[in-house]
Amino acid sequence: MNPLIYFFAGLVLGLFAWNLSRKKSNTEKSKLKDQKILLQQEKEIVVNFMHNLAVAIGEGVERKDLYQRIAHTAVMTTGALSACVYEKLKNGKLQSIASEGLFPPQRKFKTSLEDPSSTRARFLEKILASEILEDGEGIIGEVAKTGKAVYVPQASIDPRVVKHDDPSLVLRSLIYSPLIHDDQILGVLVVANPTNGLPFSETDLSLVNSLAEQAALAIKNSDAMNLRLEKTRMDSDLTLARDVQELFLAKESPEFKGLEIDTQYVPSSQVSGDFYDFYKLSTTKFAVSVADVSGKGVPASLLMALCQTNLRHYVKRSKTPREILIQLNHDLEERIREDMFITLILAIIDTHSNTITYARAGHEPALLGKINQQNLKVEKLHGNGMALGMVPSDLFEEIIEDQTCSFKKGDMLVLYTDGVTESQDHSKEEFGLDRLCEKLKNAKDKNPLSFNSSLMKSLEEFSSISSEKDDLTLLTVKRM
Repeated sequence: MNPLIYFFAGLVLGLFAWNLSRKKSNTEKSKLKDQKILLQQEKEIVVNFMHNLAVAIGEGVERKDLYQRIAHTAVMTTGALSACVYEKLKNGKLQSIASEGLFPPQRKFKTSLEDPSSTRARFLEKILASEILEDGEGIIGEVAKTGKAVYVPQASIDPRVVKHDDPSLVLRSLIYSPLIHDDQILGVLVVANPTNGLPFSETDLSLVNSLAEQAALAIKNSDAMNLRLEKTRMDSDLTLARDVQELFLAKESPEFKGLEIDTQYVPSSQVSGDFYDFYKLSTTKFAVSVADVSGKGVPASLLMALCQTNLRHYVKRSKTPREILIQLNHDLEERIREDMFITLILAIIDTHSNTITYARAGHEPALLGKINQQNLKVEKLHGNGMALGMVPSDLFEEIIEDQTCSFKKGDMLVLYTDGVTESQDHSKEEFGLDRLCEKLKNAKDKNPLSFNSSLMKSLEEFSSISSEKDDLTLLTVKRM
């Protein structure tokens, strides 16, 4: 009898343990699913935020109006009751430049809110506009000084938060995030009091930091565009678009252990649809990209800016070129005009495994010069892929693929746009891929700078002065 009791007892305990384990597993799966949904939602919010600011820049809004859009969009996307943007002045002090909702001043004020000549919101807005915080004053000053966000889940118990007597100005929860671009602190974005009455979460903190990062980029781009607004409209549009491009394009080739890099970039007019970029992913991984936007002028340059901004966002969050381009195409699909598209090649160089992993979105095939006895053996790096914005996401995803090849000491990778191969002489003959391959073949003892300089000289000698020139981008990487 006893063995039977023990058997059933063990069976019951086993079933209990199995059920407990199953529930725990389901809970973990549910958490992972929720995290994935939250990340997707954050991505969509950030991308839409970037798009709205890009539209604002394209409309040529003044800096204060751009700040107001940032505050408004921050409230709409985070579910906060109010938000405020503080601008860092040249003297280091901080001034409220735009607010949304009933945002409380960051200092105690003596004047009564019972002002019959003004609404409460306008009265507070007036106080905020005249409020200038000293360098390092309060949490806002701390954020502007350190460049680090501050998360206040429970404002009522935080001694750093200013408390007001008026019940409508009670602060429950806040997030302070710095506006930083190229290590320069432009100001601080503050959001206050979630509409649901609960404290802000860590997810909200991540979202606000992402919004602040993109807002800072928009502010800098807006500054560049507004430099030329006194000129005529068309002249201004072209010049400002060119200035924006210069912000996006690296002025000097980066340094990376084990690689030597050089780029040549020649726009056909004031603005270009070409772009190139570099991305340091780790101590052994480095990515390069070259792209060509269809068309010329301001529309192409603005699309280029949007594409490059999104690309930088995804390169740091995805593992392979294919995954990055799939996400990029998904975001551009609904924003790109029907008569426009972007060809792009993205390559990730791994100096530890001595490999290149690349994906082509309808772009010219890259060239790989492999070290040989007398010269370089040239390989054309083909791979399936359609241009960005040309086909629906499901078809794009089905076609695009990653390709991997070796990249050893002495090998040379060349990325370019069709402005190189389609340069024409006086008889309309193109320079062509064969001539480019021949130049690379004989570049065994050259570094990227000398190879690019030699090729540019050959193109100049070959091309007819009267022929219509396209944008030209040339990016060469040598494994050292």
